[in-house]
Amino acid sequence: MDLDQLFEQGLATRKKVLGDEYVENSFNNADEFSMILQKFVTTHAWGACWGRDGLDLKTRSMLNLAMLSAMGREHELRLHLLGALNNGVTKKEIAEIFLQSATYAGFPAAVSAFKIAREVFKEQGV
Repeated sequence: MDLDQLFEQGLATRKKVLGDEYVENSFNNADEFSMILQKFVTTHAWGACWGRDGLDLKTRSMLNLAMLSAMGREHELRLHLLGALNNGVTKKEIAEIFLQSATYAGFPAAVSAFKIAREVFKEQGV
């Protein structure tokens, strides 16, 4: 698959997971400098990685929640919580993911992740 195809596949997957509005805002708010990153992320993360057949979107979302909580990437965690909900990850599954993260990444990471998840759930009416 060439880069243009990966970009198109990535754009479709990104919109499916994060929503059309979020993705369109990301592109519309990008300037010449940051557009480079938008295109790169869409092609490589969303096209070449998320677009692979090896895992379904729900599993990929669950992995992202674990990794982002472990790394303390709160902004991205908030975004990927929305994506996880879109991909069918339940509140109970999210709690289990963060408890697993507590065991391997530390309790402060899990406390922060639970806090962010509660905020997202409230905002989304979940």
